[in-house]
Amino acid sequence: MLDLTSLRQDYLNAELSEKDVDANPLYQFAEWFKQAQNAQVPEPNTMTLATVDDNGQPSARIVLIKEARNDGFVWFTNYNSRKGQELINHPKAALLFFWQPLERQVRIEGVVSRVDATESDAYYHSRPTNSKLGAWSSPQSQAIPSRELLESELARYTAEFGENPPRPPHWGGYILKPTYFEFWQGRASRLHDRIAYRLNEHNEWQISRLAP
Repeated sequence: MLDLTSLRQDYLNAELSEKDVDANPLYQFAEWFKQAQNAQVPEPNTMTLATVDDNGQPSARIVLIKEARNDGFVWFTNYNSRKGQELINHPKAALLFFWQPLERQVRIEGVVSRVDATESDAYYHSRPTNSKLGAWSSPQSQAIPSRELLESELARYTAEFGENPPRPPHWGGYILKPTYFEFWQGRASRLHDRIAYRLNEHNEWQISRLAP
């Protein structure tokens, strides 16, 4: 149906050396993120989140990172969603950031847990009112009969809560604590730079170069 064999692009923007990266991958990520912001990459905080179900079937979706800090990467969602249910039984996940104008991607793997309730409360109450009400109105990942159900639920919760809804018990934050990073810089002739960090048994980051 689609022949895409002629779509190709050579990558010439930059290079990446294991001699130049920061010893701490979180600091290296922060530096690349700042560069993406400075380059005005659209929505540099978008990331692909991949989870897996009981049958080993992976699923992936775009979510928004809300914090990158020394202990991991934080996002917020509905605990009853497909990703939330998969994380209950398989609390490991992979993240992917792709900053196409810079010809860069970052892969991250690690263990996922919920952030504490006070942190979820604080972020929830910082959101616009419509976003807060939307968290009540959508039974995320469930089959629904029509768009009208969402609109009627939004009207119902707006009438019930007004401008200050409480945080739903089924909504809150997750943190992925990394055990693996990979920084990818596109290069000419498909000989890309790939610098990997792996956390060893001594809780130290080991850096290596991977073949493209």
